[in-house]
Amino acid sequence: MEHKTNVMRELDKLKIHYEHYCYSDTDAISGVDVASVLHQNPNQVFKTLVTVAKSKKNYVFMLPVAKELDLKKAAKSVNEKSVEMVKSKELLGLTGYIHGGCSPIGMKKFFTTVIDKSAEEFDSIIFSAGKIGYQVQLSLEDLAKVIKFSTADITE
Repeated sequence: MEHKTNVMRELDKLKIHYEHYCYSDTDAISGVDVASVLHQNPNQVFKTLVTVAKSKKNYVFMLPVAKELDLKKAAKSVNEKSVEMVKSKELLGLTGYIHGGCSPIGMKKFFTTVIDKSAEEFDSIIFSAGKIGYQVQLSLEDLAKVIKFSTADITE
């Protein structure tokens, strides 16, 4: 493979098996486009969204690329009154990742993470490898060895 992202290096270090995909030679931007160029089920390709709650705490939500985050359900899943999306310009300083290349693995610090429960329908899910153009695929069991997360119904 020509390029390893920090996410892949982290998985290698923990000896966790994963598949990886590179689509950096395409003009796919949206998650649905990415699923399409990778010939993958868009329900199995997840986006990573970072939010901020009224309490000023940050939370990470992962959901299928074709779905929208239900902010009320998301807030409820982390026992907050409300959450809203973090502004794109704040993402890099907060997570170390830019918009479109945000991975739940390897953020500057760990934030409470909730994955849409639809992920449980698949043997594995595909998500950003921490850089635009790169995705990794691994099982929830293996992901749980890297980060703590819970699952909940968080989509509209």
